[in-house]
Amino acid sequence: MRKALLIAGLIMLASGTAEAAKCGNNAQGFPKWLAAFKREAVASGISSRTVEAALGNMTYNRKVIRLDRNQKSFKLSFEQFLARRAPPSTIAMGKRRMQQHARVLDRVERKYGVPKEVIVSIWGLESGFGGFMGNIPIFSSLSALAYDCRRSAFFTNELMSALRIADRGQMRIADMKGAWAGEIGQTQFLASSYERYAVDFDGDGRPNLIRSTPDVFASTANFLRQHGWSKGGDWSPGSRNYGVLRDWNRAEVYRKTIAHFATQLRR
Repeated sequence: MRKALLIAGLIMLASGTAEAAKCGNNAQGFPKWLAAFKREAVASGISSRTVEAALGNMTYNRKVIRLDRNQKSFKLSFEQFLARRAPPSTIAMGKRRMQQHARVLDRVERKYGVPKEVIVSIWGLESGFGGFMGNIPIFSSLSALAYDCRRSAFFTNELMSALRIADRGQMRIADMKGAWAGEIGQTQFLASSYERYAVDFDGDGRPNLIRSTPDVFASTANFLRQHGWSKGGDWSPGSRNYGVLRDWNRAEVYRKTIAHFATQLRR
C-alpha cells in the first residue's frame, strides 16, 4: 500500500513537472521547451527541414515579451487614439490611396461585399498603407510568445500555423517578418488567419500579403465576409457589421476608429 502511494505520488509529481515545462516566464526553460515543441511540430507533419530552418538557432526574445506586457495604446481614450492613429492627414492619405487603387478595390467590393472604405481604413491603421509592416522575424516573436505562460496555447497555435505556411512554400522563412506579435503583411494577419483567409487575387499562384495590394485587399475582405459581414450594411457602432469588426480587433477603441475612418473616407 505504502509503495503504491509512493508510486502514485511520483507520477503526480512527474506530471506536474511536465505540465510546468510547457511554458515559462523567463529565459531559463526556453531551450527545453523549444526542443519539445520542435519534436511536436515534426510529429504533426511539418518537415524537420522547415522546423530547423525556422527554429534551429532560436533564442528567447525578451523584447517581444516586454512589448506584450506594455500595450498602452489600447488604454487611450477614443479621442486620444484617433488623434494618434487616424488624424486628418492620415484620412487624406487614405482618400488618395483609395483613388489610386480604385479599380481593384471595386472588384474586391463586388466579389466580397465589403466596402472599399472599410478595407482602406484597416490598411491605413494596420500598416500606414503598407508603409511599416514590422521587421521582427515572426518565428522569434511567436516562439517567445508560445513559450510564455500568459497566452501559451493561443501563440502555440500561431507558431504551428506559421510553420505550415513555410512548409507549404507559401512564404519564404526569410520574408516572414512582421510586428512583435507575429502579424504578417500590410493588414497584419496572424498566421492562422493567413492560412484560412489569405487570397490569391492577382492570379500569380499564391497569396502575398506583403507585396501584392490586390491580395491584401481581397484577403482582408474575405476575412470580414467569412466572419459574417453583411453586404450593404452599416458599420457604425451598434450595427451587425460593427460587431464583425470585433473579430478583427477586440479593442473597442480600435473598432471605433476603423468605423470613424471608413465613414470619413466615404465623405
